[in-house]
Amino acid sequence: MNSQITASTDSQSVQQSARYQDGKFYNVAQFEQPGFMKTLAIAKRYYTEPAIDKVPALPLPLKQISRAELDALPDDGLHFVKLGHSSVLLKVYGEYWLLDPVFSERASPFSFLGPKRFHQAPISLAELPPISKVLISHNHYDHLDKASIKQLAAKTQRFLVPLGVEADLQKWGVPAAKISQFDWWQELTTANALIAFTPTQHFSGRGIGDGNTTLWGSWVIKTAAGSVYFSGDSGYFDGFKQIGTKYGPFDVAFIETGAYDKDWPHIHMTPEQSVQAHLDVDAKVMVPVHNGTFDLAFHAWYEPLERVSNAAAANAVALYTPYFGQVASLTAANWYSAGQHAWWRELMPTAQRQDELLAE
Repeated sequence: MNSQITASTDSQSVQQSARYQDGKFYNVAQFEQPGFMKTLAIAKRYYTEPAIDKVPALPLPLKQISRAELDALPDDGLHFVKLGHSSVLLKVYGEYWLLDPVFSERASPFSFLGPKRFHQAPISLAELPPISKVLISHNHYDHLDKASIKQLAAKTQRFLVPLGVEADLQKWGVPAAKISQFDWWQELTTANALIAFTPTQHFSGRGIGDGNTTLWGSWVIKTAAGSVYFSGDSGYFDGFKQIGTKYGPFDVAFIETGAYDKDWPHIHMTPEQSVQAHLDVDAKVMVPVHNGTFDLAFHAWYEPLERVSNAAAANAVALYTPYFGQVASLTAANWYSAGQHAWWRELMPTAQRQDELLAE
């Protein structure tokens, strides 16, 4: 497929980025980074704060999906499947694209330690069809999974990543020729789509000493069959309005909704802010992601879905909350109505206890 990138993606792109200075990338808005004492205080909370419903007590609803089912979807449209956390599989005019694919058991550098999945993926990496594109929003472990990338390397035509992330992919066996790195507002045009990498307010890092040495961001996908916004991770900021003005409207917006907390308000949105971000980017249907798979904060596992459901209703926002593995086809009339059920409420505590928890 012929394609053209509108800006350079050579090895000098990191140093040339407007967001890069003195060896690190920076957000547009500056805010205080957690220091040593703040980090210790957060760590103390993990050990002392009561853990209430942070992990589901019962299995989450999950629909297994097969390669045959995916291949049977029409090739003249846009379809998607939530796989877990922020991982989404798209079928775009017959091509398969993956957003932030994480298939490992843990979102961690260790196989034996760290946040563990609540559920299995609805399809295995081995059963996935050949992948045209993998899009990565940033390099945190719950979005960039080394084991998944290593298995996807041979079956993927192209990896689209933020500036700096290409170095990790090459270390994991992805040929440099398969990787395109993006700065904010950089675009890629293909035969069937416009793809753009757009800003977020977040940070990056996978270990000691590499904080903010790679870029972070969100993705815009515009096709004749439908348009998609994928937020990656972000605190609420006015960049969402800029994205909506430049690339909206969107048919569907996958918006981060989960892992928020009072101790890190600038890098993760509350569910109410997530709804406002959806309105800012000018999307028709909101799909809350970044929830339901890993325990990454102090809130109950179901709280993001409950709060975003209430906020969406208050703002007349169409919310699509499918089971993992449920297929959505944007070409179908009112396709989102099949995913407008609050399945998590069947797994929550009693109504009285719900009110107590959400008030804490």
